[in-house]
Amino acid sequence: MIRNFLFSLFFFTGIIFISLIFIPAILLPKKIVLFGGKIMGYWTSFCLQIFLSTKIIIKGKENIIENKKFFIASSHQSMFETFFLQTIFNSPVFILKKELLMIPIFGWYLRKIGSISIKRNRVLKENLGFFDNISKQINSSDRPLIIFPQGTRLPPEERIPFKKGSGRIYEQLKILCQPVAINSGNTWPKKGSKKMNTILTISILKPIEPGLDKEIFLKQLENAIYTELDVLN
Repeated sequence: MIRNFLFSLFFFTGIIFISLIFIPAILLPKKIVLFGGKIMGYWTSFCLQIFLSTKIIIKGKENIIENKKFFIASSHQSMFETFFLQTIFNSPVFILKKELLMIPIFGWYLRKIGSISIKRNRVLKENLGFFDNISKQINSSDRPLIIFPQGTRLPPEERIPFKKGSGRIYEQLKILCQPVAINSGNTWPKKGSKKMNTILTISILKPIEPGLDKEIFLKQLENAIYTELDVLN
């Protein structure tokens, strides 16, 4: 319990401190704010290793796509991946709930780095051009989009069907998909205490080529990630 408390204390204090330090960067070039995001990612891994004795392994580095446009589709079990994946990939573009942009300071950063917002579970005029907005932003940037096809953080053992919107994004972008499986929930569950002395693995899987039927893509993506999570668990 003490180490859980120390982890939370130092982790959140550090994130707040980094956020405050980088406030002036909101008026500066975007790359400076993106660098602050990478620092948060390294801080996350540092706190896990120091306070929870977590061993972090990156598996499948040879599968990382280089010199081509791609988007990342990652499993989602904890806050870990939203921070740490920024240290592996080139400052991914996040899709997030529109309400997050309203948060003081944090929301300013999200706007500055070009996050794509959506009103979830609603059919609104502002959502109608959502997929077109994704295409425009990704085609004009060298940063990959990152999506969490499960839609929310889930326990490590849960296996729900992937959201159909992931297939729509694949169909719209017509670029490579980089699947990623992460067993972070075994260390940092959505609910309950964090676990000590665990192995947290980020497994970067073989890319999926563009051009498949979106339903076939979705099933292939789901099978690849869940099969790897079964191995990691």
